[in-house]
Amino acid sequence: MAWNSASYESILAMIVAVLFAVAGVVNLTGRGAVKRDFARWGYPAWFHLLCGALELLCAALLFGQQTRVLGLTLAGAILVAVLFTLLRNRESFGHLAPALIFSALVVATVVLRG
Repeated sequence: MAWNSASYESILAMIVAVLFAVAGVVNLTGRGAVKRDFARWGYPAWFHLLCGALELLCAALLFGQQTRVLGLTLAGAILVAVLFTLLRNRESFGHLAPALIFSALVVATVVLRG
């Protein structure tokens, strides 16, 4: 089987979808520091639920070939908000690194998609 950019794009999109699904579940369950972090950033108590739901929606959209562009658009919007929040609150690199990796994966998927 010959590998082409469409194959790489599909694989990368699935990786991004799984990462967004995991992030969505983490935010929806509100375990660990999730609720504390959202409160520290000045968001209302329910905001982690909204974020988790949007991340799960993003993951679902990325899995479908016909909805992937919409999923990538939503992923980009989510990541802009995440990076804004982290930079505004001067978070450590430990918080910033995963967001930057997610961003790089989304950009790479868009580039491969063409």
